[in-house]
Amino acid sequence: MAVSAKSFLADAGYGEQELDANSALMELDKGLRSGKLGEQCEAVVRFPRLFQKYPFPILINSAFLKLADVFRVGNNFLRLCVLKVTQQSEKHLEKILNVDEFVKRVFSVIHSNDPVARAITLRMLGSMASIIPERKNAHHSIRQSLDSHDNVEVEAAIFAAANFSAQSKDFAVGICNKISEMIQGLATPVDLKLKLIPILQHMHHDASLASSSRQLLQQLVTSYPSTKMVIVTLHTFTLLAASSLVDIPKQIQLLLQYLKNDPRKAVKRLAIQDLKLLANKTPHTWSRENIQALCESALNTPYDSLKMGMLSVLSTLSGTIAIKQYFSSAPGAAATTAKSFDLVKLAQECCYHNNRGIAAHGVRILTNISASCQEKDLLPLEQDAVFGLEALLVLCSQDDSPGAQATLKITLTCMVKLVKCRPHLSQSVVESLLTQLHSAQDSARILMCHCLAAIAMQLPVLADGILGDLMDLYKLIGQSATDKKQELLVSLATVIFVSSQKALSTEIKTVIKQQLENASNGWTAYRIARQASRMGNHDMARELYQSLLTQVASEHFYFWLNSLKEFSHAEQCLTGLQEDNYSSALSCIAEALKSYHKGIASLTAASTPLNPLSFQCGFVKLRIDLLQAFSQLICTCNSLKTSPPPAIATTIAMTSGNDLQRCGRISNQAMKHSMEEFRNLATRYGDLYQSSFDADSATLRNVELQQQSCLLISHAIEALILDPESASFQEYSSNGTAHVESEYERRMMSVFNHVLEEVESLNRKYAPVSYLASNTCLCNAVIALLKVPLSFQRYFFQKLQSTSIKLALSPSPRNPAEPIAVQNNQQLALKVEGVVQHGSKPGLFRKIQSVCLNVSSVLQSKSGQDYKIPIDNMTNEMEQRVEPHNDYFSTQFLLNFVILGTHNITVESSVIDSNGIVWKTGPKTTIFVKSLEDPYSQQVRLQQQQGQPPSQQQQQRTAYSRF
Repeated sequence: MAVSAKSFLADAGYGEQELDANSALMELDKGLRSGKLGEQCEAVVRFPRLFQKYPFPILINSAFLKLADVFRVGNNFLRLCVLKVTQQSEKHLEKILNVDEFVKRVFSVIHSNDPVARAITLRMLGSMASIIPERKNAHHSIRQSLDSHDNVEVEAAIFAAANFSAQSKDFAVGICNKISEMIQGLATPVDLKLKLIPILQHMHHDASLASSSRQLLQQLVTSYPSTKMVIVTLHTFTLLAASSLVDIPKQIQLLLQYLKNDPRKAVKRLAIQDLKLLANKTPHTWSRENIQALCESALNTPYDSLKMGMLSVLSTLSGTIAIKQYFSSAPGAAATTAKSFDLVKLAQECCYHNNRGIAAHGVRILTNISASCQEKDLLPLEQDAVFGLEALLVLCSQDDSPGAQATLKITLTCMVKLVKCRPHLSQSVVESLLTQLHSAQDSARILMCHCLAAIAMQLPVLADGILGDLMDLYKLIGQSATDKKQELLVSLATVIFVSSQKALSTEIKTVIKQQLENASNGWTAYRIARQASRMGNHDMARELYQSLLTQVASEHFYFWLNSLKEFSHAEQCLTGLQEDNYSSALSCIAEALKSYHKGIASLTAASTPLNPLSFQCGFVKLRIDLLQAFSQLICTCNSLKTSPPPAIATTIAMTSGNDLQRCGRISNQAMKHSMEEFRNLATRYGDLYQSSFDADSATLRNVELQQQSCLLISHAIEALILDPESASFQEYSSNGTAHVESEYERRMMSVFNHVLEEVESLNRKYAPVSYLASNTCLCNAVIALLKVPLSFQRYFFQKLQSTSIKLALSPSPRNPAEPIAVQNNQQLALKVEGVVQHGSKPGLFRKIQSVCLNVSSVLQSKSGQDYKIPIDNMTNEMEQRVEPHNDYFSTQFLLNFVILGTHNITVESSVIDSNGIVWKTGPKTTIFVKSLEDPYSQQVRLQQQQGQPPSQQQQQRTAYSRF
């Protein structure tokens, strides 16, 4: 067992850690066998950490069987510890291989005379319901225990019944009548009824079961009007409707009825809470009448807390399809104006409410209406939304309390949303933000700076005239060194970088550096440098990275900062490019490449096995190759000037029918090579994109823009020089007014469009294009692309989402270099298991829908003679898609190895996200298989080699030997 676990974990890519897995399990096993209760408990509670670290079935199965033994023979406290471990490790339960054995050991305790032991066992069974949903002995034990006279046991049985009802249709159908009798029975205490009712939320497996459960709940609501009963019954009612889906409109009406007619505030609060749940889950089921009824209740209620709850539901609905239904399905919609709608009245009334929360929901509703409804009579609401937002901004920016900060976040989010949908409102919104920035509290200033930067990234609204105000504020802030001030320095610097679209002036750089020297720590300076790199202010970034080099303790950090300094310097060299000055362009690119080569050497030194910096290295290597390709293209264009094509080139082209001869043979070959190089670079950028599953959308868009610039240049070469006739401009035309997320993207798109227009006009006006005009156009395109300062996006510095896959193959050899022996007339069943591991924020940008496993085998070395074998049997190429469940997946492949010799099997995994996009995340695992000849074939082959006559002599000899 130990050996197989060791090899299993070795194949999973743990390297030297497989010993830790075994030794950790042995250590815990030693603790379980200890005579001291304390040591046993300590060993039990350390199991979840072991499962987290080594999440493969062979170890988990072994560990759970040990825990089941402890549960069987231990005391109640140990059983309770095992129960807690099982509940914490619920997602690992399905990896138990010997489920029967595990259940048998646990279930034996159900026959104990101790009701507490039986109760813990019932809870244990309930926690395992996902892996044993149809075990009849467990079902029977739960039914029996519901009739127990011991309260602890009955409560445990209710817990188990709820869990099994959620998993098993048979159990739910069987237990429904029993639960119904107990709830309606006079002998059942009220507190027990309150615990039994929530089981009915799981009775949604078929329509008849859901319908009978709804009827029972309807009876309970009318029969037991006490506050507690109504609250529990209504909430169960809502959860049942949300799961069965068919009764949601009825449930919304019922909740609105209670909200309107029931005088108890607790019931009203519960109704609001459930309406919010249904608004989030199924907003499309809300009719106009439902929203109208909710508006009327909100207008009529005198209680602020209830009004805020109702507005919260309405603000949720206002961001969905329900709001369009509300305005479009209004009776006589054409005749009514926006002001006459109750929802609009309510929102306008609440915008200036003295309760901040109510005002926030009011402006959020107005913002959502303005953003989603483009009808003319709703346009006046824009100004109402802006005035409401400005009033809330003034109110919350002066207050430092957590409540005010939460409201301010909602306000600023609404501002960004409104400006994105209605760009003409941006100027007034930005002016109000800048006005408030001077008098606001520090915590509010940070949020306001984030909002300003978000707006300015989308629209160029921050003019250079604003910089003076921002710099004054920057000087003022830099005089103290609290944490809030440090955060504010970074936020404000970001706004300054965004607002100064061109290079920063010397004065601004001096002020920023001076404030950083006075009041900041190294981390603040690094964050500001990082933002400068993202915004393309590379001269500022270089100076800050330079100043930080001597302030770090680790050599890896030193090399990291040094590489960033070199990259910033390289990009700074490219800002001096000028159109039509190609010799200086070549020297600038050469200087940049020199710094980039220094930087990549430093970056490689900064990487560690735990942090290999693969994306960063890939991105920089591609940038180096792109600069070299640009340099080569300019050289090729220059060579056409120094050695133009012969005078008869056009005649040769016409007579030969090959238009490529116009530019001369050498330049034609060079251009062809250049075009292929740009296409190859575009493919490599595509590969980098596909391997960056954890990257944020801005980083991916940046990689995409680099890829498009390569495709653009290759297209321009083809259209102007190599094949002007067949060049198509349709696929490269601009996608209308697509929404642009950043200034870098805006500038790149403008260059793309300009270059395409130039190429297209040259192609149409002067066909065939003269080689001089085409060279000028190509060189200017290269310079225009390089003049846009490169943006190093977030993923280059920071990984917010982390996803990795660990694979384990079986059979696996004890020694990774040792091959597995297989006979050539048999197939190898290769089992591939894997675990998806996440960082602290799983699924932040995208989630794994399924894992694609690709298995291929290559013959490394043959042994024996060549035989004529069908081509199908030569190689193995298979692919399977598996959906991970609880971050675990497993599948099998059948592989043929007909050819004798050593085969190399490679298993590669890639990930498919919820949008169906394939990401090549890896990992790639390799094992060796040695295909051996089966004994019978070997015997036949030997006989054939020796030939028939020798075998006859042999027979004769044996015949003589008998006499």
